[in-house]
Amino acid sequence: MRRDGFRSGLEASISAALARRGVVFEYEKHKVVYTSKPHTYTPDLYIPSTGIFVEIKGYFTGKDRTKHLRVKEQHPDMDLRFVFSNASNRLSKASKTTYGAWCDRHGFLWAEKTVPEEWT
Repeated sequence: MRRDGFRSGLEASISAALARRGVVFEYEKHKVVYTSKPHTYTPDLYIPSTGIFVEIKGYFTGKDRTKHLRVKEQHPDMDLRFVFSNASNRLSKASKTTYGAWCDRHGFLWAEKTVPEEWT
């Protein structure tokens, strides 16, 4: 945890941009339980006015991707979206699939570097 209370510079800058736009949001206030062996996932942001949860990712690991697929499967009504620092990053050196393409394949909406106005 950084001194400003965020886990990354990307989270801090996106949160600051939302605050400048007057968007009310909650940072890491919600817990989502998933899988047969109880795990807890804490989405980065929740925008109460739209009911959208936003996960902010710089690096999108295999473990992250598995977790989000399980959360989606077990909470189909949860509107979870991603903001990447670079959606063109590939899942691995050997993969041709980008972060954005992975989201498209699995039905997640995504954006790059900022939360789009229409999400707020």
